[in-house]
Amino acid sequence: MCVSCRELKEKRDMLRVVKNADGKIFVDFSSKASGRGAYVCDNYDCIKKLKKQRILNKVFSCAVDDEIYSAVEEECFGKRQG
Repeated sequence: MCVSCRELKEKRDMLRVVKNADGKIFVDFSSKASGRGAYVCDNYDCIKKLKKQRILNKVFSCAVDDEIYSAVEEECFGKRQG
């Protein structure tokens, strides 16, 4: 389920962001990293909402760097341009 729009979609169609046991948060391109995962679809509105409302902060119950939001944005929007 996308943490932004709350729609059920295929995992392979979404981007996974992970918070591992050490508290490090990163974009998981392999979708196999251990830790708490949050999925977001590559819909423009979902990405904007994710960043504007700082949804990952709520999902992971901690402060998430702007770098992570930027990485998600770049990954999703980069696919469209490429």
